[in-house]
Amino acid sequence: MSRVAYVNGVYQPHGQAVVHIEDRGFQFADGVYEVWSVFDGRLADYEGHLGRLARSLTELRIDIPMSAQSLGIVLRETIRRNRVRNGLVYIQITRGTAPRNHAFPKDVAPSVIVTAKSVDLKKGEALAARGAAGVTHPDMRWGRCDIKTVGLLPNALAKQAARERGAYEAILFDEMGMVTEGSSTNAWIVDENGKLRTRDTQANILRGITRAAILKLVEAEGIELEERAFSVEEAKRAREIFVTAASSFVMPIVSLDGVRIGEGKPGPVATRLREIYLEQARREAI
Repeated sequence: MSRVAYVNGVYQPHGQAVVHIEDRGFQFADGVYEVWSVFDGRLADYEGHLGRLARSLTELRIDIPMSAQSLGIVLRETIRRNRVRNGLVYIQITRGTAPRNHAFPKDVAPSVIVTAKSVDLKKGEALAARGAAGVTHPDMRWGRCDIKTVGLLPNALAKQAARERGAYEAILFDEMGMVTEGSSTNAWIVDENGKLRTRDTQANILRGITRAAILKLVEAEGIELEERAFSVEEAKRAREIFVTAASSFVMPIVSLDGVRIGEGKPGPVATRLREIYLEQARREAI
């Protein structure tokens, strides 16, 4: 079956879906996006992603193009038309189409694009069972990484660097050698003293929705946590490293720059958090 995309009010074949060449998302990366996991045709962490989408739009002063109810209808219809049972649904909203000028245009309707695709969850489970490799990479992104914009070139360069080194994810670090996050994930460690740590969101990192869900599970499990920065060297000495995202859930990292982490296999904290996150996400998806 051919895929179907939603573009500015119209459902059309994926291969025929287009936006104008002067769409500001194309010209200036002047737009935002969100991605939901789909379990059994239902959206995981629905309200969290919806809230972050609204925040990103507000921060960039892009008009919210439709009501939350209408957006939910579009997301679910795109999932239905693509017959996605387990997978991902993606939305991109840009400032819209206008003659190329750096300043914001007036009276322009935002562009809205929604796509959906199926994902083989068994592949992710197999990788999580054996653990993934990570590499470090300088964080070259702009100063508002708290906004989920479509300006992802530094992220793409970091991800490509990881792939070329045979790794799953690039773990980014700042000028002080402190880990910020992954190229498309939030980063966590269980440090050498057994304490779970992740960087606080007052730093220049994305407020991950999966991260927020994991924080609640950590509290419920009674796991000791510090939202505090850690260095690359601390990560390499850690008992565990894992990353979180809507597309990877909780993914153990068992080596970093070729250095074995812990026992070189997924640790008990990451394994437990992945298990209970997936249970909750499936149960609460709407």
